[in-house]
Amino acid sequence: MCTISKKLGSKFAIARVRDPEYRKHLDFISEELNIDKIINPDHATAKSIVRYLLKRYQLYSDYFAEGKVSLVEFNIRKDESFVGKRIMEIERINDLLIAAISREGNAIIPNGQTVLKENDNIILAGDAENIEQFDKIHTGVEKAKRLKNTMIVGGGKTGLYVALLLLKENVNVTIIEINRDRCLMLKEIVPEAQIINGDGTDISLLEDEMIHSYDSFVAATGIDEVNLLLSLVAKQNDIYKSVAKISRTNYDKVIDKLNIDCVFNTSYITAAVMLKEIRGKNSLSLNLFLNGKVEGLELIIKRKHVVCGKTLRELELPRGILIIAIVRGLDVIVPNGSTRLNEGDRIIVFSKHEQVVNMKKIFYSENRFSSALNTIRGRGSNES
Repeated sequence: MCTISKKLGSKFAIARVRDPEYRKHLDFISEELNIDKIINPDHATAKSIVRYLLKRYQLYSDYFAEGKVSLVEFNIRKDESFVGKRIMEIERINDLLIAAISREGNAIIPNGQTVLKENDNIILAGDAENIEQFDKIHTGVEKAKRLKNTMIVGGGKTGLYVALLLLKENVNVTIIEINRDRCLMLKEIVPEAQIINGDGTDISLLEDEMIHSYDSFVAATGIDEVNLLLSLVAKQNDIYKSVAKISRTNYDKVIDKLNIDCVFNTSYITAAVMLKEIRGKNSLSLNLFLNGKVEGLELIIKRKHVVCGKTLRELELPRGILIIAIVRGLDVIVPNGSTRLNEGDRIIVFSKHEQVVNMKKIFYSENRFSSALNTIRGRGSNES
């Protein structure tokens, strides 16, 4: 279909390919069939899982500006230093900015007056060192753990990719797979891994295999509910990092309330890769957060941009758009209303999905400042 679309005049074509065998020949396929981007959802999901597992600390995090600006996702649960407080009242977060909130499956781009509620999932942004310190304090981990061994339940495509990627990092891998023929195939593909033919949903089997002795646990069966349940079981066995792979979107409202370190949704991860290709052409990077409801865009301010030389207070950005960090030389600035945008500043902007078009109009516009923003402000004032 991609080849046909290009022949019919399409400027850009993305293909989704799931067969692991094609991984070895992606460049050849892309060139011969004139496909701009080939995405393997299972491999993309596995890369996200492994990147998280190899992080030094426990909270899920991401980064911009080549690692200078970090973000961390944190569920405040019943923490009295957060719950019931307006963001402007919160103390002891080391010059970090609350960039976004997930509440019962809904995304919020907050301001100083936003009140946090129990079980809110928040994204904090700031200098990488401050983020790491926050992670240490709020997970109770005094020393980062180096990943040594991982148990994977489910030897399908995602589980296989996770195993291959972890083995490259010298991590010991155990895969539990119920299908005997699949086990034999896995043993041929990943002979370095320990392959167990058994039912990974059998708690007694997990206990016999000493689940508590593993550093991390990945639930990667083909059933979302099973993966969520198994990840909870693993967490109850004091595993340092427990993650689940899911593919449906109807669990968004309950996932934040579960005591699972991280949930990876194949559908959202695939969409994020596509959006980076389609919408991120004029930016340094584009990341998706909170199940795709919030986009983070990294760009450089140029003299021709109407926002250049303006303070954030003068911009009067509509609700749903927030500048979370500015990198100026070697310095990372968490901005406030009086912060001025200068030529050459590298900024990271968060936006709710429905405000992305307005965000680009504001930060890429080269027209007169007033005409570029007034219409957008009018629209944004009616949006939450």
